[in-house]
Amino acid sequence: MNPNDIILSIVFCSQTAVGLLGNSFLVCLFLLMFLTGHRLRPIDIILAQLACFNFLLLLSRGIPQTMAVLGLKNFLDDIECTIFFYLHKVSRGLSLSFTGLLSGFQAITISPSSSKWAEIKARAPKYIVLASSFCCAIHLPLNITVFVKVKDPQGSRNSSELHDFGFCSGLEATKVNDAPFGVVVSLRDAVFLGLMVFASGYMILLLHRHHKRNQYLYMTSLSPTASPRTRATQSILLLVSTFVCFYSLNSIFIAYMYFKTPKLWLIKWAGFLSVCFPTFSPFVLISSDSQLLKYCYGLWGKKVPHL
Repeated sequence: MNPNDIILSIVFCSQTAVGLLGNSFLVCLFLLMFLTGHRLRPIDIILAQLACFNFLLLLSRGIPQTMAVLGLKNFLDDIECTIFFYLHKVSRGLSLSFTGLLSGFQAITISPSSSKWAEIKARAPKYIVLASSFCCAIHLPLNITVFVKVKDPQGSRNSSELHDFGFCSGLEATKVNDAPFGVVVSLRDAVFLGLMVFASGYMILLLHRHHKRNQYLYMTSLSPTASPRTRATQSILLLVSTFVCFYSLNSIFIAYMYFKTPKLWLIKWAGFLSVCFPTFSPFVLISSDSQLLKYCYGLWGKKVPHL
């Protein structure tokens, strides 16, 4: 291995390990709080599922990509290769969907009770499970084409027809066969990204109005503190901004590789970017959402400090 591969392998290994640890911590935290009878916020249901799908994304892409960078080639057979790619595609799409769902739900939650959203606001918590099931129902069949487009590098197909991704290979994109699928996937991504942008803009507007309305309180207080709802909204805005940043960069790489034979360095960097959000998202939430810290203190039976 050359020095660049050694450095990249260390980065990939550290990134995957940190991400798996952070997401597993969140999943276990929500599960233990539920089993011990603690009251969870409705939005915690979305956060728990988002952490699960991010964990699955790291397992299906982070670990195989790390092994490939370490020089372990052709370690997956045809079936294993297909399963890993399918899990990666599904978990990536669900991570996108649940981040959009999270931003939309929080925008409804903080909307004024006197607004036109009042009726939806009252019913929103009841439809979280239904919305989650709908997202899963979209992504599971949508990525079924992976079972015919992915082969292991040792497969019998002509090597000129394949993109080598290190641990798996994908068939070359063809305009006739892949155009409808690409349109559907792009439309799905555009819908959820549009939801994030719209909901984030709406939340920023509400926070700005709230700040102006209560500006005199900030001027008279030496250590002003935001309300729990405001802090939760700010943490979600930070999470969505992190997602959009990494997702946009990764989408540029994927779009290029979809129609061009990618260079090896491009494949590695695309793999790195694809797991950046699931790696950092649990720590963004833990550091910015005071309610999660309160869950930790409550679980361990310690006195909750002033947050």
